[in-house]
Amino acid sequence: MKCPFCGHPETQVVETRVAEDGVFIRRRRQCGQCDKRFTTYERPEVNFPAIVKKDGRRVEYMREKLLASFKLALRKRPVSTEQIDNAIERIEERLLNLGQRELVSSRLGELVMRELKKLDKIAYIRFASVYRSFEDVDDFRALVDEVRPQK
Repeated sequence: MKCPFCGHPETQVVETRVAEDGVFIRRRRQCGQCDKRFTTYERPEVNFPAIVKKDGRRVEYMREKLLASFKLALRKRPVSTEQIDNAIERIEERLLNLGQRELVSSRLGELVMRELKKLDKIAYIRFASVYRSFEDVDDFRALVDEVRPQK
């Protein structure tokens, strides 16, 4: 690894630690020439499928966009950040297990709806009402009836 301070190509690992959650490895390195220390992080590289939008455009999968969708649907709802992170991890695991290079956005939307339905019925209805572009009140009523507990 090249030194970010002097550009010397030889650095030595002084200390290695695994993060608490085990997601990455933190390494302290020292330059063999200028003796300055710096930190590097090692993470596994995973390739998520490209998302194919309704208009045919292909965009890369972005966890941040998925998180923003969850936060918007779950705004002011009693769902913890940990629960949201777990739901996103389940979706990402599913995306990787599909083994596809591309995924239509509607499939991703269905995965989000499935997770929201488990987390919070109101958030599920919020997301579905925008995602499915309801045309009238009857469509909305049918969705509410779907999540309403049976008496």
